[in-house]
Order: sequence, then structure tokens, then C-alpha cells
Amino acid sequence: MAVICNTCGLPDDLCACGDLDKDSSQIIIRLETRRFKKKGTMIEGLDPKINNLESVAKELKGKYACGGTAKEGYIFLQGDHRDTIKEALVKLGFSEEKIELH
Repeated sequence: MAVICNTCGLPDDLCACGDLDKDSSQIIIRLETRRFKKKGTMIEGLDPKINNLESVAKELKGKYACGGTAKEGYIFLQGDHRDTIKEALVKLGFSEEKIELH
């Protein structure tokens, strides 16, 4: 028996709720300075209920060869990646219009 999505009522293999919610979330990218003047890229506005933050963080850490973490609604990457992070998020399926760079 197929599992039915609670939001749209379609079977899970046909459900598009996750893709629709990715397009509607407002993402903010900013530079943050931590202890000892270490710079990091903060990605905020990701809904942990919709997006698997750990898998998104793992993809980004692998692409940029850096450390980082995924916690309650944000992803923190070590280093300044503001110049190319927007293209990487678009490749992961997020809407380019909803990504804001500070």
C-alpha cells in the first residue's frame, strides 16, 4: 500500500510538496566573524521540516572542501564562500529569486 502525503493527498512518489516549499523559502546568505577573527558563511531561512539540512550541508561542504554544521534552520560553512554559494544552492534546487546575499 502506498504512503499518502498529508499535505497534498498524493502518493509519496508523486508528491511535489518538497519542491514547492523549496521555491517558497526566503534564504539569506551572510558573512559572520567568529572567535579569533575566523570568517564563516551563514545560510539562514532553510526550513528543517522541508529540507534535509544535513544532506544540503554535506553537499556544500564537499563542494567547497571545508568544515561546517547544520543546526536549527541554518547552515554554517567555514570560510567566505559568498561569491559562489548562490550558484551552488540553485544547482541543489533552490529558487534564485528567493536567495538574498548580504
